[in-house]
Amino acid sequence: MSVLDNRPALRAEVEKVAEVAGYLWEKGWAERNGGNITVNITDCVDDEMRAMPAISGQVAIGATLPHLKGKWFYCKGTNRRMRDLARRPMENGSIIRITDDCAHYEIVADAPVKPTSELPSHLSVHNYLIAKGSPYKASVHTHPIQLVSMSHNKAFLEKDVLSNLLWSMIPETKAFCPRGLGIVPYMLPSSVELAEETIKAIDDNYDVVMWEKHGVFSVGDDVMEAFDMIDVLNKSAIIYRDARAMGFVPDGMSPEQMKELSTVFNLPK
Repeated sequence: MSVLDNRPALRAEVEKVAEVAGYLWEKGWAERNGGNITVNITDCVDDEMRAMPAISGQVAIGATLPHLKGKWFYCKGTNRRMRDLARRPMENGSIIRITDDCAHYEIVADAPVKPTSELPSHLSVHNYLIAKGSPYKASVHTHPIQLVSMSHNKAFLEKDVLSNLLWSMIPETKAFCPRGLGIVPYMLPSSVELAEETIKAIDDNYDVVMWEKHGVFSVGDDVMEAFDMIDVLNKSAIIYRDARAMGFVPDGMSPEQMKELSTVFNLPK
């Protein structure tokens, strides 16, 4: 029996995670066990579920996160593959709750699958989002090929250079990722420093953050929105790459055209 049984709202959230995991694998953005997904599912937890005993001991997060007291999360498992999570999400991920000391978590369901090694980074971001009153519930980390390729060019890593370039490739990118792409210089994966710099980028009003030579980190209302923003940004990166491969530098939309788009569709300037 699964904790998802007779809990349609919770099942729907986990099924969205599984769907996105399949997309990440199909696109080649989730090699081996690459990438992570963490979703705040607290709103889907009922009283019966709150009373369930843990199936693991308490595990230190590595940080004290006061805004996560009593919160619940679905997390991809460590060393688990996205392609497997897509087919069997409760065998390759787990549901955890944060303890009252805000410094530990315990696994509640369905199996004692240890969460991703990047859980401290993801939870630190969720702690920040709750603190600022954000409605965002989902975080996605993945390795979109064309965007990561562009991060190997130092010229693209200056503030908002890549945002403006990608916006200019196709109107939908500005429409569906209106805050653009934040940049975090290369740092050791899973490090506290990487988490801190990601939070700074989100605080600077970005929803998607490029980790130089590594991947991207996205936050959204749900996991599908977080994925969609990465998807539209990477589509623009493909358009730019293909134009260059055909032997020319794409014109892109002009600043005036992008300003008009922002005005008509009431997008952030």
